[in-house]
Amino acid sequence: MKAEQFQEWVDNFYGRRGWLELDIFMRIGFLSEETGEVARAIRALEIGRDRPDEEAQSSEVNKQALVEELGDLMGNIAVIANKYDIELADVFSEHRRKLEQRFN
Repeated sequence: MKAEQFQEWVDNFYGRRGWLELDIFMRIGFLSEETGEVARAIRALEIGRDRPDEEAQSSEVNKQALVEELGDLMGNIAVIANKYDIELADVFSEHRRKLEQRFN
C-alpha cells in the first residue's frame, strides 16, 4: 500500500469510528502510548519479556506483534498528518532531504 492510500484509508476508517473527532492532544497521548508498545515489542524480540505470568512467544509471533504496533503508530501519525493537511510522502521526502543535507 502506498503512503497516500494508507492516509486515505486511515481517514475513512477512523472517521467511520468517530476517532477523528478526538482532540489533537488526546491523539498525541495515543501516539505516545503506541510508541511504548513498539518499544515493548522490540524488547520481546531482542531480550524477551522474562515475565513468569506470560508465556514466551516465538520470534515470528513477536515480530508480528511489532508489525501490528508499528501499524498502530503509523495510523496515529497519519491522523496527525491528515489533520494538518500534510502528505506522508512529503514527510518521507523532507526527512530524507534533511538528513542527506545534514550528513553529506
